[in-house]
Amino acid sequence: MSGVHFALWPLALLLAGTPADVQQAPQQNPPETQLSPAEELAAAIVALGENQNRMTVPVQIAGAGPYRFIIDTGSERTVIARELARNLGLPAGRTVNVVAMSGTSRVGTVVIPSINVSTVPDIGAIHAPALKAVDLGALGLLGIDTLRDHRIDIDFEAGQMSVAPSVKRKKTPPKQPDEIVVRAKSLFGQLIVTEASYEGRRIRVILDTGSPVSVGNGAMLRLVRRHTRGIEPTTLISATGGLVPAEFAYVENVRVGGITFSNMPVAFADVAPFKRFELDDRPALFLGMSTLKSFRRVQIDFANREVRFLMPRDVDTRPRTAFTAL
Repeated sequence: MSGVHFALWPLALLLAGTPADVQQAPQQNPPETQLSPAEELAAAIVALGENQNRMTVPVQIAGAGPYRFIIDTGSERTVIARELARNLGLPAGRTVNVVAMSGTSRVGTVVIPSINVSTVPDIGAIHAPALKAVDLGALGLLGIDTLRDHRIDIDFEAGQMSVAPSVKRKKTPPKQPDEIVVRAKSLFGQLIVTEASYEGRRIRVILDTGSPVSVGNGAMLRLVRRHTRGIEPTTLISATGGLVPAEFAYVENVRVGGITFSNMPVAFADVAPFKRFELDDRPALFLGMSTLKSFRRVQIDFANREVRFLMPRDVDTRPRTAFTAL
């Protein structure tokens, strides 16, 4: 799939008559008069106000900023909002194929001469797809191209997210009694947990911090339909602006490592990224932030291919299991 990049995931959801705790799609604004780049960026920041509860990290671009970016472990590419790119005067780059929820589309890139994220050293120039801020839900996304060999620490109690360098080491046990370690394998840079199951049936799980809700494919839906009531129609909005019909339900007994999830909100659709991972014909799930926030802390370590979950204070974690990477 040369030249094809799995870039983005559902950053906004349009739910018709479905539960209110899943993010609603932003309203489309009427056409406006021509704005200067600075005015356009200011308007985009105001429009993003409803998404400010999403955890972000400060990013500097060519020494300017900081700007608040979302960390997206489900994205191969770092992405920037068009409004920010115009305001910074970033030059146009090549056009690339972006594989998003709604399919593959041609998207223009801009050349980011340098990008820094706190403890992450400057990674040099990159070609970043440029999309509308309102579709991204932020001024940009940090993808796998900037996260390799790093770990992501998400502290849900403090409402903070950070990135730090990581080095390969020998397998280590849980650091705390209420911590569970889940091993994973790497595919296209993403971490895939293969030792996961639903009602005893093996499934594949991909960590996706860029999506506010977990997303399952059609094979996963067929698996849960026999055990799940209240499945309702919904529509996913891709970060490229496309619409995808889907179904929504709360799912019980999804097991990942030594953890059993109950009442997990999941949207189901046979979207293009599942095919990208060759998971279109087997039950698979992108684990989004609505599920991850059930924990006190989550650490995603790309260098060591592991995920550490710090359980809620009132949960007994015994017995627990740490799976081996493949």
